[in-house]
Amino acid sequence: MMRHLIAGRFGSDDQIHIPSATDEQVTRLELVAGEKSLDHGIDGALTSLKNLKIFPTEIGLDLLIVAAHVHAADTRISRVEQSQDSWTREIRIVVPVSDPTRWKSAAGTLICMLDFLTGDRWSIGFRSRPKRFGSIIKSQTTLLPSTFDGLSLFSGGLDSLIGAIDLLENGHIPLLISHAGDSASSDAQNKLFAKIKNHYPSSSFDRLRLPMGFAEGLVEGVGSENTTRGRSFLFFALGVFAGTGLGSQFMLRVPENGLIALNVPLDPLRLGSNSTRTTHPFYMARWNDLLAELGIDGKVENPFWDKTKGEMVASCANEALLRSIANDSLSCSSPASGRWQGLQGHGIEHCGHCLPCLIRRASLDAAWGSGSDPTVYTVSDLRSHPLDTKGSTGKQVRSFQFAIERLRKRPDLARLLIHKPGSLADEIDRHDQLADVYRRGLNEVAQLIDGVTTKPI
Repeated sequence: MMRHLIAGRFGSDDQIHIPSATDEQVTRLELVAGEKSLDHGIDGALTSLKNLKIFPTEIGLDLLIVAAHVHAADTRISRVEQSQDSWTREIRIVVPVSDPTRWKSAAGTLICMLDFLTGDRWSIGFRSRPKRFGSIIKSQTTLLPSTFDGLSLFSGGLDSLIGAIDLLENGHIPLLISHAGDSASSDAQNKLFAKIKNHYPSSSFDRLRLPMGFAEGLVEGVGSENTTRGRSFLFFALGVFAGTGLGSQFMLRVPENGLIALNVPLDPLRLGSNSTRTTHPFYMARWNDLLAELGIDGKVENPFWDKTKGEMVASCANEALLRSIANDSLSCSSPASGRWQGLQGHGIEHCGHCLPCLIRRASLDAAWGSGSDPTVYTVSDLRSHPLDTKGSTGKQVRSFQFAIERLRKRPDLARLLIHKPGSLADEIDRHDQLADVYRRGLNEVAQLIDGVTTKPI
């Protein structure tokens, strides 16, 4: 087990010495393909934005390059192999940027948000880009401002679909932001984007899509990691990167229901590493701190922080459209399980029993009535037989049952439990509303799993 250093390099001639400790394994992250094209999808993103007449700032580009380092480390350093507790890794990144002084002043906030997001221990250093890469963005002046009036993350999930529909129905022209990850999420993104493009032919909204991945074996002798707790950092960074080209005071919307955003541990075993924080209010507040410290005139916000997923579905600005294409959205954390059961050809596959699937099922039942959910689930009927709590089919249901019963006996616990995934010190004015959305979200799931039997099998 080693501490790890990921050192970014701009080409083979970038040989500046970066000191390392004797117990640090050093990995070179090559950022350039060929002579001057940026690698890992970054050059393609710049070209896509140029075609949309959007020219991000050098600081915006720096942020995306920082995110590439984070994503490489997060996905190519095995937690089991490279940590003392099978979770917490020690990672240092050294990033070549356009303005090291500005970045060093923001390093504390950056480390805070990454530690919180991933559960690892991060250390971050900055150095100047090599001279020939000192200025990469080819800024162009135009008499016409950008047609886009904001940005919205577009993951292929139901929440991000609702976010896009609401913006379009209210006359906005958003630039949708997608990270092309696994094939299932990419498939969902592509299908949904094509269908909403077809439904709003007169709107000039568009999408920026970044395929970023790193080869197996990037870190020599170390296995890869599939928990991807840091993925949302790349997703947010891509949105901000594009936003810096929209001018001042841009808004990046992060559509996520309040129950998932809080992600309160359902049982005592889910603290820490078992509780994701991808859109947690504390994490999002740190993003806005970071943007301010970097001098980026923009903000990130979750417009649905006070709604359950069912309330999002019910209040969607175009219910008919949502009903017609919801089946192409992806909520499942294990979509491959549908393929194992021979469910290909039925739209996007969903297992039906993971945590996001249960919340999805509950939300569609709550909004449209039982039996109206068009999604095909591997486990189609939760009540047909007892669900195995020793296996995946019953584990999440049992955890929800525990959380629901705990809150039924002590409704006042909601105010305490919402702090379990992390501090809500920034949210003092919204504390009661956050506790209430947690209660309402659990109540939606309670209606779904009422009468479901779980036991060890």
